[in-house]
Amino acid sequence: MNELHDTLAAAFLTVLAVGVAAAGSAHAVLNKRDVRAAIGWVGLMWLVPFAGVALYGLFGINRIRRRATGLRPQRLHPRPPGGEPVPQPRLDVTLPAGAGHLAAIGTLVDAIAPSPLTDGNAITPIADGVEAYRAMLDAIEGARQTIGMATYIFDNDAAGRRFAETLAAAVRRGVAVRVLIDGAGARYSFPTMTSVLRRMQVPVAEFLPTFVPLHLPYANLRNHRKLLIVDGQQGFTGGMNVRDGHVNGTGRSDAVRDTLFRVAGPVLAHMMDAFVEDWAFATGEVLAGEHWFPTPAAAGTVVTRGIAAGPDIDVERIRMTILGALAQARQRVRIVTPYFVPDQTILIALCLAAMRGVTVDVLVPERGNLRLVQWAARAQFDQLIASGCRIWMTAPPFDHSKLMTVDGY
Repeated sequence: MNELHDTLAAAFLTVLAVGVAAAGSAHAVLNKRDVRAAIGWVGLMWLVPFAGVALYGLFGINRIRRRATGLRPQRLHPRPPGGEPVPQPRLDVTLPAGAGHLAAIGTLVDAIAPSPLTDGNAITPIADGVEAYRAMLDAIEGARQTIGMATYIFDNDAAGRRFAETLAAAVRRGVAVRVLIDGAGARYSFPTMTSVLRRMQVPVAEFLPTFVPLHLPYANLRNHRKLLIVDGQQGFTGGMNVRDGHVNGTGRSDAVRDTLFRVAGPVLAHMMDAFVEDWAFATGEVLAGEHWFPTPAAAGTVVTRGIAAGPDIDVERIRMTILGALAQARQRVRIVTPYFVPDQTILIALCLAAMRGVTVDVLVPERGNLRLVQWAARAQFDQLIASGCRIWMTAPPFDHSKLMTVDGY
């Protein structure tokens, strides 16, 4: 009798394992865009019964996409009331002499991004952390209606507390403030700035909260956007988090170089769209109304657009834009990044650009802050150098900037 029970139990577990693996495999094949990722997950699910499916359920399914898609129909900007924003016409952009070939990049991005090219913008880079923080704090202090702020890291240190106090002062004078911090980035310091801001009565939320920094079930689905939009008329974006490392000078081990961009003009609406989408995902609150979406005044002559990509959907937008830009490059490509781990397609595109005579310069930190990422980056240098690319190591402090130019534009 015991042998019969054992045989039936073994048969049941076998059938269950096959069924679960088959269901998981079908989901991976139907939902994974990357064929290699799909094959890897399918192999794991069949070679490691039950555990492989459990791992796929934890790490392989993009739940953010499902939840964000559920929220998206509710996020209807009142322009006009009750409907989607009025589509803006695509612009016929006049490029400088010698840059006509780059018009194809605009055509490409028209096809992959919903935001149109806008003119009348002003984009000002700020490379000094002290100056960048001063500009952001001045903007917050001058706010009269709304402040939308998103950041990956918001440390509870001197710099973070200065921002918190300035945001709290804005709330007290009647400004509608919303602060979004990534759930993992919020825990780089303790007590977290989330709790500090809540005590100060500043509306704050976390994107995918997590209790322990090392416990990251969605490690590849964090929100690394850095956005500050004030009154819908001035904004800031770039790579700078909120922490002392950006302002404490170059002599300390935690010093960080980075680049911030002050933005004014119609493209601010694209930045606000990204912030509103993330805030709705994290809280369910739909920010709407003319005070959140005023018509930004023209501020300059720069033609630009915002391209929002990830962490939930449309993750290919920036990748496709980079590939399109590399295909159009004729003279020079310059890339600055702290984490240079391109996929094989971008790696080949860089090599091909160099092999057809384009000067390709890649700048990475001499000493990175993520050892494994640095090792992965250096493993690809031989292939790039053999194709004619040039790799440059930037001396400390650690440069966290992410920049790319093609033919100087």
